[in-house]
Parts: sequence; C-alpha cells; structure tokens
Amino acid sequence: MNPSDNPFRALPQVQKLLEAPAAGALAEHFGTGALTQALRTVLASARGTIGEGGTAPDATLLLERAAALLATRAAPGLRPVINATGIVIHTNLGRAPLCAEAIVAVSDVARGYGNLEYDLASGRRGSRTASVEPLLAEITGAEAGLPVNNGAAAILLALSALAGGGEVIVSRGELVEIGGGFRIPDVIRQGGARLVEVGSTNKTRLSDYAAAVGPDTRVLLKVHQSNFRTIGFTEETAIAELAGLAREHRLKVVADLGSGLVARVPGTTEPTLAEALTAGADIVTCSGDKLLGGPQAGLILGSSEALAPLRKHPLLRAVRLDKMSLAALEATLRLHRDSPERIPVIRMLGESDAVRAARAAALRDLVGTGEVIATDGFAGGGSLPEERLASRALALDPAIGPDAAATRLRTGSPAVVGRIERGRLLIDVLAVADAELPALAGALRAIL
Repeated sequence: MNPSDNPFRALPQVQKLLEAPAAGALAEHFGTGALTQALRTVLASARGTIGEGGTAPDATLLLERAAALLATRAAPGLRPVINATGIVIHTNLGRAPLCAEAIVAVSDVARGYGNLEYDLASGRRGSRTASVEPLLAEITGAEAGLPVNNGAAAILLALSALAGGGEVIVSRGELVEIGGGFRIPDVIRQGGARLVEVGSTNKTRLSDYAAAVGPDTRVLLKVHQSNFRTIGFTEETAIAELAGLAREHRLKVVADLGSGLVARVPGTTEPTLAEALTAGADIVTCSGDKLLGGPQAGLILGSSEALAPLRKHPLLRAVRLDKMSLAALEATLRLHRDSPERIPVIRMLGESDAVRAARAAALRDLVGTGEVIATDGFAGGGSLPEERLASRALALDPAIGPDAAATRLRTGSPAVVGRIERGRLLIDVLAVADAELPALAGALRAIL
C-alpha cells in the first residue's frame, strides 16, 4: 500500500490538535491535561472507525468530539432533582431537603477550619458533639443524646455496647427489613449478640417476652414497622410494658423509632421521641434525615447511665459524624426548638390541601395545559407507612407518550422525577417548592 493511501495518516497528531485555535478555549476551561486525554480517546475511537472501513474525521470534528467528551466527564454525577413523585422523604432522591439555615451552616464550616474537636474557651481538645447534645436533650426531654452517622449505625452501636455476647429479645412481627436488604437479625448478629424471637408475626404479648428472659438476656428491643403496617387480628407490647419487665430483670429497653418524630403530626400514630422516652425506653434511636428533616444522621437518646457504654465503645469512632453533617444537624435542631415550620419536611407535611391545590393550579397556568387532579401522597422513607397525604398533581398527556416524556424529564436540566399512573404523566406538587415552579414549568413545556 502506498503510504499516501493509508487512511490512518489522515488523522492529525495530538500536538497539532492542541495547537488549533479551538483547543485554546477548551484547555483554558478544562485544563490541558484533560484535553490531551480526551483527544487521545477520540483519536483511538477514530482509528477503530477507520479499521472498520470508515473515513477519518477532520480536526474540527475531532475537537468537537473531545469537547463533548470533556463536558460529559465534567458533569457531576450527583445532580439536583425536582421531586414531583408525591413522596416527601424519598430515599432514592436524598430523603429530607435541608433548611436554609443548615445549608448556610454547612457552607460556613466547609470553606475553612472550625472548632470540631477544639474548645475555644480552654484552648484544649474538646468534644466533637458538644454543640449538638444539649439541643437533643432540650427538644426531646432526654437526659443525654449522642449523634452518629445514620440510623442503622445508631442501633448497631447500641446493641454492640449493651448486648454484645448476650441475648436480644425481639418480637417476630418486628424483624423488619429496611432499604437495601438490611435486616434486624443481621444487625443484631453484627453487634455480637444473639437474637431471641418471641411471639408471632401478628401477635406478641408481654408474657412472650417474660418467658424468654434468661441469664444471658441483655436487651428487650422494640422496632418500628418502617415501611409496612400489620392490620387486622394483631397485638403488640407497648414500650411501657417492656420497661416494667426490664426493671424487674435489670435489663435495658432499646426502642428504634426510625423516623425521628419530634412533635405530633396530625394523623400520625407512631410515638414521638419524647413519648418513647417517657414510656420508659432506656435508649431511643432514630434517623436524622427523615421526619427530623435534617442531614443523614442517627440519633441515640436516653439516660446518661445507658449511654455511657456507647461512648466508650470502639465502634463509636467508626460511625461518628463529620463536621458538615454536625453543622447541618445543629442548625436543624435549633429550628425544631425555635421555628419548626421553617424545616422543609415539617412544612410539606403540615401544608393544607388548599395550599397544595393552589400550587398545582399555579403550575398549570405556567405550563399552559394539563389537568389538576387529587392524588395520594406519602411521607416516605419508612416514615408514617400507609398514612396517605391529600395532595394535587398536574396530569399531562404528552404527544410522545408518558414513558418517553418521563425519560426526557429525568435526563433533562433540571432533572424532574414524576410518576406515571393510568397512562398519564403526573407531576405531584407535594414535595415541590414554590421557588421550583418556574424551572419545573420550563422543563414540562420543553417535553410538550
């Protein structure tokens, strides 16, 4: 073959492409190293095309491909999403959105140094959780509180410290599986304790617990039904009853409430944190990013005596919170004390049907089409299972079909996640902020 006939020779060298005028702007924006790597990638792809009988792209096309590749690589994998699903605490969409005060607090401590484990008054090493623990006690009535990095870590630490090497008694109806396939029996085993099941899936009485107490029993565990309800012919043992039995045998009652309900929400049936503590639980655990409305965290509440072994346990260091999560949690707890209505999750759950209807109507007017319909929303995130929230949605019939429209919304900018119901695309406004309406309307007009 004549060298001049070799199609691979038509491809420019990387250095020549870097010297092109269009490459200058790309190098300035993305960096020379990133541009060089992108050019090598697109040249390798071009060689593959030529090897299969294709033609060699020119320098302009190669630079365009490199620019597209750089833009894709630079795009963040974790993106903001407008939640139009009708689920407030959506685990797949990041659970609770933070309040404005928490966002400011995170920004303040993230941009520089902070007194995370430093006592400014004494000039000595301080406690990482000193700013949060008094707030936990104040808003829940607990004698002491300890934050860790999530709800599962909270229950794992409690069982490891209080029941390691001993037995934990749990009702069969409370051996739940939470998101990602994690199950209470696995958590108990990981904590070094042995599970003792009592009762049946639908009925467990105090006598069942009492009959199972033995010399190795350490903890009576009460677990919330995070994402289901047992209805009909049922019976469960209350925390107060377990507390009485525990006192007789010098045991500890650990109650995992999961949701972190601070104040009674209309229509809810599960106990608040304060109610569980008042009922006699030695330790109460919950998540910080569910009904509490804060960052991902696990809260451990109880008496100072009950929490003492947890503070000394080596697992505590592995599950501690970082400075940004602590800052967000502190800001959220302060609002629970002073102005809970400013916490997004609390605001969403407490809105009236009229407010949601007005928001859906405003969205319809911005989009210019669609039908406002009544819908059932949910708290989500394993909180308030099966308790429906009256909401409103904008129902759309896009010409491209609901599935294609939903895909375009998810992959667009801003990304929008709605739901399809009875062949229609529903944009539920339960978890949509008023400030998001213009951007949401623009995304909807684009697919219509």
